[in-house]
Amino acid sequence: MVDAYTYLYARYLVLQQENYDINVEKIGYNKIKYNPLGSAQFVNPNLDVAYLEAWIAVDKDHAVILNVPKIDGRYYTAQLLDGWANVIVNINNRNFPKTPYGKFALVLKGSNPTIPADAVKIELPSEKAKILARVELKGTPDVAQKLQKQFTLTVPEGIKIAPPVSIPDFTPKKPIGGEIFDKVEEVLNSYPDVMPKGKEYQAKAIAIGEYRKKDDKAKARIDEIVETKAIPGFLAGAKGFGTQKGGWSVSYATGNFGDDILARDIINYGGLWANKIDEAIYFIGLIDSNKQPLSGDKVYEIRFPKDGLPDTVVDAFWSATVYSVPDYRVVENKLKRYNLNNVSGLKKNPDGSLSIWLASSLPKGAIESNWLPTPAGKGFSINFRTYVPKKEVQDGKWFPAPIEEKK
Repeated sequence: MVDAYTYLYARYLVLQQENYDINVEKIGYNKIKYNPLGSAQFVNPNLDVAYLEAWIAVDKDHAVILNVPKIDGRYYTAQLLDGWANVIVNINNRNFPKTPYGKFALVLKGSNPTIPADAVKIELPSEKAKILARVELKGTPDVAQKLQKQFTLTVPEGIKIAPPVSIPDFTPKKPIGGEIFDKVEEVLNSYPDVMPKGKEYQAKAIAIGEYRKKDDKAKARIDEIVETKAIPGFLAGAKGFGTQKGGWSVSYATGNFGDDILARDIINYGGLWANKIDEAIYFIGLIDSNKQPLSGDKVYEIRFPKDGLPDTVVDAFWSATVYSVPDYRVVENKLKRYNLNNVSGLKKNPDGSLSIWLASSLPKGAIESNWLPTPAGKGFSINFRTYVPKKEVQDGKWFPAPIEEKK
C-alpha cells in the first residue's frame, strides 16, 4: 500500500499546481505567463533565467503553435512536461539543430489537425502539457527579457478543455493523507503515465481505493497506514535521496524517472518541473559533510579546488541558491542576494580555489562577494544547478565541493 501511495503522490503534486495556476492564479490554458525577472514568489525559483510558463491544452481537432525566437550566444530551452512531470521534449538548439527556432506544432498523439507547413510537429501524450521556457540572463537581463517576450502561442478557437481534477488541500508540511485514494480512478484516467510499472502500481491503487470504500473500519485502516508508514517514509526519503556525497544529494533520474516512484515524488515535491540530466543536474544540500542538518546559526564553506572549478564542468552555466525548508522559497535578506553563479563576479582565493560561504551574517575572513545569506535560527537547503553539464557530471564523476561547517 505504501508503494501505491508513493506512486499516486507524484500525480497529486502536479494536479495541485494545475489547480492553483488555473483556479487561484487564473492563468488559464494556452496563455503564457511571463514571470518578471528576479521573481521569487514560487517554489524553488531559478533566478539565473528569464522564465515563462503555460499550461497547453489541445484536442484531436486542434493544435497549438509555439513560436520560438532565434537565440544566439546564451542558454535557452522550451521544456514540455506531461501530467506526471516527466519531460516530453526540450526544444532548443541542441535537440533541434536544424530548426532551433520557428514554429512548433503541439498536437495530441495520434491526431492529425491542420498545422502550418513550416511547423515542426511535437506530439503530446494527452490533451494537456506544461511548458517552461528559460532564457539565460547572462549579465544582460534586458536582452533576455526581450527574448522571453518573443516566445508566443498561436491558439485556434474551439479547443475543448477539461478542468483540472479537484483534489483535497495539502501542504509540504502535511502531505495528503488516505484521501489520496478517494478519486483514484478519476485521477489515473486524467493522464496516462509512461512509467514502465505504471499499470502495476495503478492496479494496486485502484484496489486500495475500492477497499477504502468498504466501511469505516477499512477507511481507518488505510488512513493509519498512510499516516504511520507512507508519509513518514516519504518525508524521510526527501531528506536524503539518490547518490550522496559531501552533504549533497542528487538524482540522475530527473525528468525521466524510469520506475523510481520515490525519486519522482521527491523531485515533484521539492523542485517541480525538473529537467532531464542532459539539460540540468541539480545537487541538493540539506545536510553538511558530517551529515548534520544545515542551520542558519552555523557557518559553512564550499571550497572548490583550483582544478575542480564549476565553470569547467558545464557547457552553459551553474548557480547556487539558498532556500527555506520545507516550503523551498528563497531566503529574504538585506542584500536581496538569493543566489550566486558564474557571472556573479566571484573572487578566487589566493591559491586559485573558489569559496562560497553560507551564513546568516558575513563570516570572519570571508569574501563578501562570495557570501550567500542563510536564515538565522532556521534550517535551510541549497540547490547547486549545473546547466548542460558535461559528461563527467552526467556520469556521476563530479560533485560540488563538500558543505563543510567552519568552527
